[in-house]
Amino acid sequence: MELIWILVGIVLVVAMWLILTYNGLIRSKNRVEEAWSDIEVQMKRRYDLIPNLINTVKGYAKHEEGVFTKVTEARTAAMGATSMADHSKSENMLSETLKSLFAVSENYPQLQASQNFLELQHELADAEDKIMAARRFYNANTRDFNTKLQVFPTNLIAGVFGFLAREFFDAPEAELAKPEVKF
Repeated sequence: MELIWILVGIVLVVAMWLILTYNGLIRSKNRVEEAWSDIEVQMKRRYDLIPNLINTVKGYAKHEEGVFTKVTEARTAAMGATSMADHSKSENMLSETLKSLFAVSENYPQLQASQNFLELQHELADAEDKIMAARRFYNANTRDFNTKLQVFPTNLIAGVFGFLAREFFDAPEAELAKPEVKF
């Protein structure tokens, strides 16, 4: 009789451990998905600002059509990205084309003095900062989730229930480049 109680106790402990481990994996997976959703919200905010920015610059720099086309194409590609690699690549391309748009705007002092342009530039910089913060949050949650999937004995349960590792959202290449300082 005593042996039966010991076996029942062991089965209950193992069952509780399985339940707690599975629930922990679900919580981590949901945090990763929530973090990705935060990135998408901030990217959409930036995408929504870009047409207004282009229209403002167009009013002052009508003959810079090639720059406007490149920015629009980059925005479209970024909005249509499906995989993490596509997102990273298209976001990098969009950042580069926006830099060229701001470089063009430097040639137009009236544009630089435009309140609308300055406000859009500030909102775009704010959106970029929020995307960076959301990316850090996503990558931290992804790291934690992937670590749970790889450590023993959680990896056994993760494998049985089909949990898959997530990709990190890499920083655009421009952010990874070393700044050049000249004196």
